[in-house]
Amino acid sequence: MERFYLEYPSLSRKADALEYIAEFNEYGSDINGSGGLDRFTGDYEGWLSKLEADRNRTPDEERSPSETYFLVRQSDSRVVGMINIRYVLTERLRKYGGNIGYSIRPTERHKGYNKINLYLALRLCKLHGLKSVLLDADTDNPASWRTIEALGGVMLREYFDSDIDHCMVRDYEIDVDSSLARFSHIYEPMITDIK
Repeated sequence: MERFYLEYPSLSRKADALEYIAEFNEYGSDINGSGGLDRFTGDYEGWLSKLEADRNRTPDEERSPSETYFLVRQSDSRVVGMINIRYVLTERLRKYGGNIGYSIRPTERHKGYNKINLYLALRLCKLHGLKSVLLDADTDNPASWRTIEALGGVMLREYFDSDIDHCMVRDYEIDVDSSLARFSHIYEPMITDIK
């Protein structure tokens, strides 16, 4: 059985991180949950500094403290996904984006990895005292909203986003404790501690 863990980005992962973003560009795929890595391909060290600032940020009306992680497959140490967790919601994040954004690299999709990614994020949310989390997904991205639903997400609304992406969006809420309890027998055997 494959095992996975979340790893906080470091300088030693520079080549892996840039390869991850390059794959999204090659496949013409949207990049989500990367903490802005796609905007720092020429300044990886600057991105690491940004992540540290994000992690230590004092919440205000515009910005929220957040953490970004690589999802790593233990058997080959490959970065197969990324996840960004916002522990405090601004008004903007309540309206669009929610607590968690994520992605799986195009060549590793359709293997159930994003469910593991989200489960690990829920564990971190619990550690930070969150009882429930908000997430959203474009309706034309069924892999994303099916992942949310598979971890117990309850759809709150479906609407047309006329501000940012100009598409139909689904908002979801996940009860953190309930999801972790309900799915621990599935995902705990597949994960190791955060590195």
